[in-house]
Amino acid sequence: MHLIWLRTDLRLHDNTALAAASQRGPVVAIYLVTPEQWLAHDDAPCKVDFWLRNLGQLSQALGKLNIPLLIRHAATWNQAPTVLCEVCRELSVESVHVNEEYGIHESQRDAAVAKALEARGVTFHSYLDQLLFQPGSVLTKTGTYFQVFSQFRKVCYNRLHSALPCLVATPKAQARLELQSDPVPTTVAGFEPPSDSLRALWPAGEDEARRRLDAFADQQISYYKDERDFPAKPGTSQLSAYLAAGVVSPRQCLHAALQTNQGEFESGDIGAITWINELLWREFYKHILVGYPRVSRHRAFRPETEALAWRNAPADLAAWQQARTGLPIIDAAMRQLLETGWMHNRLRMVVAMFLTKNLLIDWREGERFFMRHLIDGDLAANNGGWQWSSSTGTDSAPYFRIFSPLSQSEKFDSEGVFIKRWLPELAALNKKEVHNPAAAGGLFGVADYPRAIVDLKQSRERALAAFRSLPSRQEMADHE
Repeated sequence: MHLIWLRTDLRLHDNTALAAASQRGPVVAIYLVTPEQWLAHDDAPCKVDFWLRNLGQLSQALGKLNIPLLIRHAATWNQAPTVLCEVCRELSVESVHVNEEYGIHESQRDAAVAKALEARGVTFHSYLDQLLFQPGSVLTKTGTYFQVFSQFRKVCYNRLHSALPCLVATPKAQARLELQSDPVPTTVAGFEPPSDSLRALWPAGEDEARRRLDAFADQQISYYKDERDFPAKPGTSQLSAYLAAGVVSPRQCLHAALQTNQGEFESGDIGAITWINELLWREFYKHILVGYPRVSRHRAFRPETEALAWRNAPADLAAWQQARTGLPIIDAAMRQLLETGWMHNRLRMVVAMFLTKNLLIDWREGERFFMRHLIDGDLAANNGGWQWSSSTGTDSAPYFRIFSPLSQSEKFDSEGVFIKRWLPELAALNKKEVHNPAAAGGLFGVADYPRAIVDLKQSRERALAAFRSLPSRQEMADHE
């Protein structure tokens, strides 16, 4: 008997560990429900709900192949070795198969499980699956992990030219086992189920992920470069939640994009090239997680920025969290997050820069809040994005590049369509006034809408001064 331990790889097709396990003989699948670990990692209730819904779909798909799915509970990952060893003893399991996950806690968990299993004569096998390239295989000439995306991408392109990652075969049905699947829980204590309207935005299952991928590749990808920055347009793939949960693989995404672009990723359809670049950004941030473990520990990638004098401003933070900043593009974006579990990528940068620069509030506050609400929350991508916006990260925006929420709003939502969708109280304003109601409405602006909580010009100067006062990386090194 062989065991596939499912984590963020909730799919039947192109699943490396599942394919490898099924080639060895009869397979049983297992999933661990670990609520205290999820709470510790700030996993959003809507994301946990999405996992469970996808697990329910996957259980049915596995059932058609006579692969039972066992559900076991372990409050934290510290209990995973004990729980898995017990299952292996009960079922006389010879080998356990997993797809690699990245991050300090994930690595420690897998090392502890492997050690415990091997002490009992059970072999542990892990596979590259949620990335195109093994971390540690894309390195600089001096053998270090890349810190600049454009250089990382160049090496990835060379690799893709010589060896395109292949899709993995789907397992065939096996002989029926004398073992029943466990019912998949629909709720987990500590995670409030999301609204029906949020669930309806994110249907579960591989069929839905594939439908979205095919529709995007067939109809939208060519316009991706031009339309992805406009939040009122359906310019993005809407696949991020499915990628984060492993309902679709990056290989499937890459192959779909290449198919629309005659196998090219550096020339041809600019939309397809741009989208493949986004897949590589996702890859880059996961490699950073492995190469620079401090980012898994809530530390700044650029150590000199740890000395930044962030403001302790609970009222400002609460206004940002609750969409009450008085800046319509910020508040509309935050309402989108709160109601849908997702935020348009351009707006993620705008609201992150507003929090970290205009409000001068620690990026970790924003990172945590996003993780607690995002259905596509992913440590590597979320951390990478927040550190980019706050100028503390790898390949980050220079500290003096500070997006103006007003100019971003006028540029990317010029008609105010997105703002009015999420802030109906501003519906009566014209397309000029809607970006800055206070300026339009004299002293009081719009009755139902708050005044801006911060002066953009003064707060920009405050941020520049705070960053200018930091020691340089060289000064830090000299001091050590």
